Amino acid sequence: MKEIGTIALDRMNNGAHFLFVSNILARAEADEKVSTKVAPQINLLKAAIGEEDAAMKLSQKSLLTDDIAAADKECDAFYSGYKQAVKGFLNLSNESVSKAAKVLNQHIIDYNINPQGQIDKQIGLLINFIADLEGKYQSEVNTLGLTPFVTALKEVNERIRTLKNSRTEERMNITVGAMKAARKAVDNAYRTLVKWVNALALIEEETEYADFIDYVNTEIIHYKREVIGQPTTQNPSEGEKPGDLGGGETSEPETPEESGGEEEEGGGEERPGGL
Repeated sequence: MKEIGTIALDRMNNGAHFLFVSNILARAEADEKVSTKVAPQINLLKAAIGEEDAAMKLSQKSLLTDDIAAADKECDAFYSGYKQAVKGFLNLSNESVSKAAKVLNQHIIDYNINPQGQIDKQIGLLINFIADLEGKYQSEVNTLGLTPFVTALKEVNERIRTLKNSRTEERMNITVGAMKAARKAVDNAYRTLVKWVNALALIEEETEYADFIDYVNTEIIHYKREVIGQPTTQNPSEGEKPGDLGGGETSEPETPEESGGEEEEGGGEERPGGL
């Protein structure tokens, strides 16, 4: 009997999984016999794939992350420029200038801000650091003509703070485990479709479903070999029973939450070179 074989859907990575089920859906919709006989099952699969697509888009890296990295790099440049400017004034013969430089240099040493360290720590330290420069050390800043550095540093630090807050708000809209739940729904819908097609091929004319069955089995062979790395027979239905999970579906789907996906902050956004 000609029938659709089995494949361990949960062993596919997210991208391959989405492509596989999308290809099957497109073929089912294009097949006149299949699309007529199992329309409810196709619609169920289509809706589930739509949810998987939405979850996949939510799991991608926030576009704000690149903006944060760029602003952080700019902030590091302003801070380094300020430090170098202060040091440049230390050895001048002008006593008032030298004295102001020593005060500001000690201020830099006291805060010990590491531009390559954890970004939230840097933002917080700079808020207080800049407040000092605009307050109790304003006279020294004016003496050395460093106000433009302070103004620029304050603007970019606030920009990073705003961007990070926006990214946090964005992440609040992401349902934890959305991809895992979406994939489970797709897998169930796909298996239901396969069971119906196999049953119809058994009780009706097998040849009427042969093209669709052959297509799905060809895809199964390809994905087993190339994606899952599982040895296959030429006919994936040989030696397997419809409804088997094929290859032992024992692992959970890889999700952004479990595999590191988006979440570019890791242990607290320690970043070489700025982020």
